[in-house]
Amino acid sequence: MRKIIFFILIFISIISCKENNVNRIDVSNIDVNFKIKRFDIDFYSTTPNTLNKTKKEYPLLFPPEHDSVWINKINNKDEQELFNETQKVFGDFSEETKQIENLCKHIKYYDKSFQSPNVITMLTNIDYDNRVVYADSILLISLDAYLGAKHPFYNDYPEYIRQNNHKNHLIVDVANAIINKKVMPTAKRNFIDKMIFEGKKMYLLDLFLPGISDREKIGYSPEKYDWAKTNEEEVWKYFIEKDVLYSTDTKLNRRFLDLAPFSKFYSEDDSLSPGRIGVWIGWQIVRSYMRNNDVSLPELLQKSEDEIFKNSKYKPKR
Repeated sequence: MRKIIFFILIFISIISCKENNVNRIDVSNIDVNFKIKRFDIDFYSTTPNTLNKTKKEYPLLFPPEHDSVWINKINNKDEQELFNETQKVFGDFSEETKQIENLCKHIKYYDKSFQSPNVITMLTNIDYDNRVVYADSILLISLDAYLGAKHPFYNDYPEYIRQNNHKNHLIVDVANAIINKKVMPTAKRNFIDKMIFEGKKMYLLDLFLPGISDREKIGYSPEKYDWAKTNEEEVWKYFIEKDVLYSTDTKLNRRFLDLAPFSKFYSEDDSLSPGRIGVWIGWQIVRSYMRNNDVSLPELLQKSEDEIFKNSKYKPKR
């Protein structure tokens, strides 16, 4: 009996390794060139005598203002506290630089025309909605949005937002910022089409960030992630029984696709569910489609959501 159990465990381990490495590719020979510029350090270390030099170094980040505005900002007590707290977490940016380099290599593997953007780190007084901004040749990262989920600066944030305000999630936000610029939004209005469109973007995360866990990619807490995995079949049944797959009701976006503390099934246990459960389901449908069809990434992105759904052979996990 012990031998049987041992071999079963070995088999499960082998299968798990294969699944975890299904999207792993060798990018060691891919060259990417980009610069990391620490505007956060340069700005808050600036003096009245060096301000003009800093402004010339970062012209895009200095809208027309009198010099006194910038000096007052630099010397402001709260600003300096924010800068000091950020330096405790990101005084050394070498690990994040490696992650960004690896991300760019993976993107270039699938898209030879991709040009790595130059990266500028900065502080934006915790502007959560604009924590990462990508514009082809430049990538702006607001480091003060990643100080740690329990940091007191985030005490006024709801838990479902605060849980991803940590440095391990930074690379996911960077990848999403690039993906959102590269993938054209769907004009389809059906709920199933919207789910699969979001699933396409999540599948790109699989390819571009193969070393990042699914839980981190979707941004769920451990408990919410376990709920999504355990209840996938029940969620799918709900969508079918409530006849929402081909609905164009925009309220479904808020209930199942938008960032939220939980998804809204209108049951007493809703709070146990994660938000964006429709994104999770769309992700699993696209994964199923790619397992069951010999399709390249460019072909996947060109396929209609309806075709992906019909050929996905999707069966939710029990």
